[in-house]
Amino acid sequence: MEDDIGKRLVAALKDPNNLESQESVARAMELTKAYAASGSTTHFSTVTKLFYDLFEMFETGKDPRTK
Repeated sequence: MEDDIGKRLVAALKDPNNLESQESVARAMELTKAYAASGSTTHFSTVTKLFYDLFEMFETGKDPRTK
């Protein structure tokens, strides 16, 4: 499943005209930018992990923390 999400994310970022996953990318980006701007982050890897987890959540509708 994780590999499938990664492939979806790469496909969505490579082809912005493909509308299949663009809403998930946009929503994840918006929330990630708000988190990064808040000053709560202490390491850059938390920002990338958050973006990936949010994208996964919006694509699958499931909480990624339950893995």
